[in-house]
Amino acid sequence: MKTILLIEDDIALRENTAELLELSGYEVTVAPNGRVGIDKAVSLHPNLIICDIMMPEVDGYGVLEALSQKEETRFIPFIFLSAKTEHKEIRKGMDMGADDYLTKPFEEEELLSAIESRIAKAKILESLEKTEVIEAEDSLRNLNELKNFFDDNGEILQFKKGESIYEEGLHSNYVFLILKGIVKTHKMEESGKELITALYKPDDFLGFTSFEENMPYQESATAVENVELAAISKQDLRDILGKSKDVTLELVNVLTENLSEIKQQLLQMAYSSVRKKTAQTILQFAKIMNKKPEDSIKISRYDLANVAGIATESLIRTLSGFKKEGIIEIEGRNIRILRLEALQHME
Repeated sequence: MKTILLIEDDIALRENTAELLELSGYEVTVAPNGRVGIDKAVSLHPNLIICDIMMPEVDGYGVLEALSQKEETRFIPFIFLSAKTEHKEIRKGMDMGADDYLTKPFEEEELLSAIESRIAKAKILESLEKTEVIEAEDSLRNLNELKNFFDDNGEILQFKKGESIYEEGLHSNYVFLILKGIVKTHKMEESGKELITALYKPDDFLGFTSFEENMPYQESATAVENVELAAISKQDLRDILGKSKDVTLELVNVLTENLSEIKQQLLQMAYSSVRKKTAQTILQFAKIMNKKPEDSIKISRYDLANVAGIATESLIRTLSGFKKEGIIEIEGRNIRILRLEALQHME
């Protein structure tokens, strides 16, 4: 049953109008003045408000202004009742946001028709607003909104340092957004040596393969430090991208940049000297871990060697050389850069 709030200081008119509305199938709440009317509108959230203009304490204009400033009541249909017929009074009420204006005395059919049309209009607008919200959620506008979608709707997963996130050969049913921590992807060579293919930091996507459901992961992923991820199924992501060309293009650009960085890393591993490989790998970890030159980098020698593509023993010897030259400082597993420019221009 639709509810109506009737705000009217004339007792006879208030009782007669309330009876008319109740007989027409509405649930009616009455208020004798504007102050009481505002309180009841806020507490009851009626489907429609009928309000006299000339009233004690707070007049009809004051009621409309007060309710228009409250989020929970600003969209309730509002009909003014008044004995005044001057154009300026009608115009004032409509300019303030009233939906309709009836002059006293009014006909029964006139009142009921105004109520029905205003409630129907409000229902249509509410339906359109919900549709727009759904469409806005379905059609993301940019890559940041896609990341927010992962954060808001994805399954939150947590992995401790050293734990496997996924393994090469397993079915790739999910794509991840890294919320916290660092992740390495790696493959095992035929000789049994691990090769780190990439490092991923917070706000990076992880786990992209073909969108075919049965396509296996082409590499493994492991937490370098404690990690928190948001996971979305490939099917859901495919549906989202299918509705937003702009987001798809932005994502393609990101993946292209990732491929370019991996290509540079492979070229470095293939052709650079051991010293240059070591220097570039230290800088790469510092960048991924968002460290300043003066901050310490806590990373295993094993991971450093695998990213650089050199034997762990060769890496340790090279780090010792860098330490003697005053390029880095080593304390346990912590490495701190002392001469950034020397690492950047290492040959």
